[in-house]
Amino acid sequence: MSPDLTGAQFRKSSLSGAGENCVEVATNLPGLVAVRDSKDPSGPALAFTPAQWRSFVGRVSTGAFAA
Repeated sequence: MSPDLTGAQFRKSSLSGAGENCVEVATNLPGLVAVRDSKDPSGPALAFTPAQWRSFVGRVSTGAFAA
């Protein structure tokens, strides 16, 4: 079952520049963080709980997913 993303206000980092190869995040929905590809705004989105999103971002920042 897909979450209802009606009203999601997606944004991308100001560090992204003018390119369209970005990830956009919506944090304005209660209990949900939505993530999508800026090249396909009407395409699929991933949904996380705020705790899951914080954990993911924290692990990215420590290099846990570096190849």
